[in-house]
Amino acid sequence: MNARMSWFNVTAVALGLAFLYLPMLIVVIYSFNASKLVTVWGGFSTHWYGVLFANQDFLDAAMVSVRIGLMSATLATVLGTMAAYVMVRGGTFPGRTLFSGLVYAPLVMPEVIMGLSMLLLFIAVGLDRGQGTIMLAQATLEMCFVCVVVSSRLATHDRAMDEAAMDLGCTPAKVFWLVTLPNIAPAILSGWLLAFSMSLDDLVMASFTSGPSSTTLPLRLYSSVRTGVSPEINALSSLVIGVVALGLVTTAVINRKTMQRRHRREPDAAQVSRATRNGHHIQLGKQR
Repeated sequence: MNARMSWFNVTAVALGLAFLYLPMLIVVIYSFNASKLVTVWGGFSTHWYGVLFANQDFLDAAMVSVRIGLMSATLATVLGTMAAYVMVRGGTFPGRTLFSGLVYAPLVMPEVIMGLSMLLLFIAVGLDRGQGTIMLAQATLEMCFVCVVVSSRLATHDRAMDEAAMDLGCTPAKVFWLVTLPNIAPAILSGWLLAFSMSLDDLVMASFTSGPSSTTLPLRLYSSVRTGVSPEINALSSLVIGVVALGLVTTAVINRKTMQRRHRREPDAAQVSRATRNGHHIQLGKQR
């Protein structure tokens, strides 16, 4: 039965979406403003995008952000996948509850506190602030989000496939590389894209752990906004919004295809179950 949304629900959804995305839509529209004044519409133009791509400071900051994003997302994906595997497949071990709490703590921890903590840690160990420290700080925050995505996929993975591979002589390491990893690969890729998107728009952690030669794009954008908003800033913000939106859409498409693939496999599993029962009945008939 098709249930229609009431006018109250439609209004609530429309107001919620407008509250979330109307400011972004205004920024994108005014990035095509031909006027030098941000709030005065002077006609459609892509002039400010050309000015943006000619600004070497913004290009350097963008390259730093992309480089840090690739490294932090990869490190967070490796650590998050390992943590998810331990929590889902590790069974019961001493300190399991504490381990889970420590892994998920950054989800609710204010980023200001995490950034300050990372800064004090780097000072204590004598590590100079730069791209490496930003990468480590961002990976610490992103790994818990990767762990959530991967653990949800691991929890629904059929262990019978792993047990069948072990019965055929595979070692636990081979079972992970040949059976488990291909099945959870879409979730790992989704986690990596999510971590990369988070790294691109991170400002708080980078502001605490950056050095003189490691200015990221959000830091450059924030420092420029403090002296006034220009159409060039609107163009840069629109590009960041587009990149983050592309990452989120790609993640949603991957998750949707994974779910569709799982739904297509369910009838096959039912057929295997029926075939197994039929074979069992035939064997019983022969014994009789």
